Amino acid sequence: MSSETVIYIIISGIIALFIALFQYKYKAKLKHKTHTVIFTFLRFLSVFSVLLLLVNPKFNSVKYHTEKPNLVILADNSSSIKHLKRDAQTVRIFNSLKNNTALQNKFNIATYVFGSDLKASDSLQFEEKETNIHAALQQIAHVYKNTNTPTVLITDGNQTYGNDYQFITSRFKQPIYPVIVGDTVTYTDIKIEQLNVNKYAYLKNRFPIEVILVYKGNATVNTKLQIYKGATVVHSEAVRFSKANNSKIVNLTLPANSIGTNTYSAKLVPIENEKNTINNVKNFAVNVIDQKTNIAIVTNILHPDVGALKKSIESNEQRAVSIVKPETYVAQQNDFQLAILYQPDADFKHVYTLLNSLNLNRLVVIGTKTNLAFVNENTSAYSHELLPQIEEYQANFNSNYVPFQIDNIDFESFPPLQSNYGSVNFYVPYQNILTKRVGDVATKESLLATIENESRREAVLFGENIWKWRAQSYLNTKSFTDFDNFTGTLVQYLATAKKRNRLNVDFESFYIGNSNVVINAQFFDKNYVFDTRETLTITVTNTKTDVKTEFPLVLKNNNYQVDLSSLQAGSYNFTVKAHTANISKSGSFTILEYHVEQQFLNANVTKLQLLATNSNGKGYFIDSSNALAEDLINDQRYTAIQKSIKTTIPLIDWKILLAIIALALSAEWFLRKYNGLI
Repeated sequence: MSSETVIYIIISGIIALFIALFQYKYKAKLKHKTHTVIFTFLRFLSVFSVLLLLVNPKFNSVKYHTEKPNLVILADNSSSIKHLKRDAQTVRIFNSLKNNTALQNKFNIATYVFGSDLKASDSLQFEEKETNIHAALQQIAHVYKNTNTPTVLITDGNQTYGNDYQFITSRFKQPIYPVIVGDTVTYTDIKIEQLNVNKYAYLKNRFPIEVILVYKGNATVNTKLQIYKGATVVHSEAVRFSKANNSKIVNLTLPANSIGTNTYSAKLVPIENEKNTINNVKNFAVNVIDQKTNIAIVTNILHPDVGALKKSIESNEQRAVSIVKPETYVAQQNDFQLAILYQPDADFKHVYTLLNSLNLNRLVVIGTKTNLAFVNENTSAYSHELLPQIEEYQANFNSNYVPFQIDNIDFESFPPLQSNYGSVNFYVPYQNILTKRVGDVATKESLLATIENESRREAVLFGENIWKWRAQSYLNTKSFTDFDNFTGTLVQYLATAKKRNRLNVDFESFYIGNSNVVINAQFFDKNYVFDTRETLTITVTNTKTDVKTEFPLVLKNNNYQVDLSSLQAGSYNFTVKAHTANISKSGSFTILEYHVEQQFLNANVTKLQLLATNSNGKGYFIDSSNALAEDLINDQRYTAIQKSIKTTIPLIDWKILLAIIALALSAEWFLRKYNGLI
């Protein structure tokens, strides 16, 4: 309280006393001296209290309390602990630390468990399928960033995904005390470290597989790598390891003989006395696509190009080519997935009408015998200048071509194509694969271009005698393969039709067991605008047990999404249904069995000890819980802190002062009334 406030209080007391004496000593002149004293006191008390409220002095109040440091007990709840047969020991040390009376007296203890996510819990089940130690420590660091909080980390140190946790100490400023769970003895072990395979393959082709094998041990061992499809061995290969040669990369190819999702299993035959054989097996799957395509070459003329195109395209046995007249194509259009219009003329009128009305993809070859006026009249995508002159052009490859991957098969060395002289004007977006070159002079004119317009794809070759290119490619490489792959890639691009559906479902044909099984869907209204009002559900049926489960799809970031990670490994059929519009779409997928938490044989002692050292903590093995508790209790860095809380209370907040004023005024009135002074 300031001296100025004290002066105001003294003045208030003097004023209150003066008013009381003036009222009852000077003016009233009571007969009884006792009455004068009582009335003067009551008037002084009420007036002085009112004046105190006007002065409103403030009083400081200080409270003291002791704040204990925090202690976080962070336990690994992943299934790898159970796989290493350390679950009972882990539960014992977890309970021992959290129930330790001496630790409770010194610390505020908080318990957490983690797998893929951090959770506040005081119990362990060891059912988490993945481990992210870095994320758990990062969240603890965020929660306790401004406190003195040592962290006890009970784990085997084996992380299945996330950033490397040994570098967390750059942001985690608290000491970490790892309790190392698991076997520290090194055993002889062979395992499949990684398996790389494309998700898709084409029917009757061969698909490549890369298998990375790792060996831990000192002796020389022999084993076999076997690839199973069901119960059948489709590939077997002997493998030899030694201390010096402890890893091997095996590359092989397998045939794609059946359409759909084909599941396989890669297995290393266990060596003698091998403790962990689970990591000897890796399951994988390949979705085999039927690429069978019927293609029509529509032409009115005989030309070597037609035969060259037919042979080149049919080098892929999944494609069949028919050479037909324009009227035959119109009659049999439903039999073909792609039309190649070779040097169209006026007889192609109905062909163009049909293609344009159905918005079908096409490949057009324009040469010296093409009716350019007719082509210009029947296509809106481009027009060719009408000049009678014929020119020969060589090809320049556009390395910046984007729509699909295509290799330069030394186009610059190919003979020139005969083409009509004059420029080509495009009226829609296009991209050049090849541009024209006259001698050494490069032009920007298109020789081979692709167009995508209103979901339709078209390619245009402005030149004939492409048969010479196929022959030159053979002379260059002693094989037709490069040229045939080039035409095959172009045909594949054009034969792929994208249909516009109101309900689109995005899913994988197979999922690895430890990854998130997430299916996305999009629903559009009749104007093909994304509709957020629809209710979508998915019904999933296990093909083996016929058990059906229904899940709702949740709207998330302009997608409807459902997480099916709770499903067990197996094959499933599903149907996604839009209930209001009564539209549905079906499919199937396979969840491959894979236990990433069971791939570990030992605790990661080195990394955990390094984590302890870098954080100014200390590492302990699972049998050292008593030593850990004693070290924490005796560590002088963790001591209780006495803190004070100072609060300022204004007099006006004292309700008792209001009561005093009320009582003083009431008593004065009652006594005056009783004594006949009113």
